[in-house]
Amino acid sequence: MKKSVGIIVGGKSVEHEVSIITGLQVFDNIDKEIYEPRIIYIQKDGKWYVGNSLHDIDNYKKKKFDDAYEVLPGFNNGKLKLYPHPEIKQGFFGKKQATYEIDMVFPAVHGTNAEDGALHGMFQMNGVPCAFGSVLSSAVGMDKVVMKKVFQSNMLPIVDYTWFYRSSFEENKEEILSEIEKLEYPLIVKPANLGSSVGISKATNMDELMFSIQVAMSYDRKVIVEKCVENVREINCAVMGFENELMASLCEEPVGWQEFLTYEDKYVNKKKGASESKRRIPADIEKEIEEKIKYFAKEAFKAVDCCGDARIDFLYDGNNIYINEINTIPGSIAFYLWEGMGISFTDLVSKIIEYAEIQQEQRNGNIVSYDIDLLNKMGSSGKHK
Repeated sequence: MKKSVGIIVGGKSVEHEVSIITGLQVFDNIDKEIYEPRIIYIQKDGKWYVGNSLHDIDNYKKKKFDDAYEVLPGFNNGKLKLYPHPEIKQGFFGKKQATYEIDMVFPAVHGTNAEDGALHGMFQMNGVPCAFGSVLSSAVGMDKVVMKKVFQSNMLPIVDYTWFYRSSFEENKEEILSEIEKLEYPLIVKPANLGSSVGISKATNMDELMFSIQVAMSYDRKVIVEKCVENVREINCAVMGFENELMASLCEEPVGWQEFLTYEDKYVNKKKGASESKRRIPADIEKEIEEKIKYFAKEAFKAVDCCGDARIDFLYDGNNIYINEINTIPGSIAFYLWEGMGISFTDLVSKIIEYAEIQQEQRNGNIVSYDIDLLNKMGSSGKHK
């Protein structure tokens, strides 16, 4: 019997559209001889939908989903159940019973309210196998400030940075600006909890810095400012596995990459050198540098307790290697980094699912109840007898 896999796309995030692309890539490449995939679409208002029309990218372009309908999630014995919304008219979808029973979920979501562990928590609490690690790995990988602190504690190389809360900036602007300028220009300013280059900009002077901070603060309550590494190359490497059984992919170098790609560069523009599809695999780097990057990639993967598959992005200036970030739910699942090693997109999706099941099996072996009959040992006032 095929295992049902819910591929979750959309979400309440500025990276909503990117997520749809990711999810449909997974849907198209999942092994349908083994799995029965189902797209679960979370709209920008947070409502969940299912329907066969959600499996076709053209319907998203036209915003036409003839058979899609709203569902509510429920859980039973480690499975996700999707029930028709109670406001749906009776008689059209029959009795109010589970429309679908999902064995495991494959989140193809990006950004806040999803990639940051918020979505993972619901499934983790209810024992549903969920790809790409845990609440912890998702949250740490999403928050660039926490992520850097974790990397620092594991002696992994990162670019110098500082950070602040939006509320603190409003109260102590001059002090924070003074601290930022100690890094020296040029600087890169980012929202702490977004991806796909949303809200990121470069500052070469105070006017640009102020503008960049205002942009970043419009997206997140935390802002991180990094020293811009000049004459730099971006080198990316994916890691697959769980705990100490890890495998590094080929390394890639985006062609035409300069400083950072904007959201439009990555997903909209098709200009030469700006398209996401322009990449050199394997990257043209010395063997020694390649081995260091693969080592750092595995250590970063372990540092955030990741599982399944993740892409780690590096900066290389010809002398130093810096970890830029880890993408615990990569925008394209990093399938292109594995194909050169003989692992197809279909095989990669299957492996990610298998690791999710292994991780859940380990959680199932944990003691989650400690029965000491505490309530009956308490007096009526709540004091211990």
